[in-house]
Amino acid sequence: MKTPRDPDLELRGQLIRSLSFLREMLPGSFVERQRACGQPTCHCADGKRLHRQYQISLLLDGKSQTLNIPAKWVDKVREKIEMRQRFEAAAATICRVNLKRFLQEKLHEKKKKLQEKEDRQI
Repeated sequence: MKTPRDPDLELRGQLIRSLSFLREMLPGSFVERQRACGQPTCHCADGKRLHRQYQISLLLDGKSQTLNIPAKWVDKVREKIEMRQRFEAAAATICRVNLKRFLQEKLHEKKKKLQEKEDRQI
């Protein structure tokens, strides 16, 4: 006979199995800026047609850092940062499932002890 499936356990297992693709994830936030390069003869000097600049903003060793990203890497880097965001969402869901199960088990143990205490008093 099959045991009834616990949807929380199924969700947790599915999330854990899906984490293997995250080995390429990157920390930080993806930032796209527009700025003038500073050359007086450049098209950006008028302040209207600015250059795009791509960066990752993150904490390294507790200090805020900004890393420039070459334009040809933008899609790849953006995807790797989104991987980390999906990882954090999955980890939060797994923690909620584990906490819910822990609290249910704790409550079950408490009820079990109360029942045992009542049975001894009878």
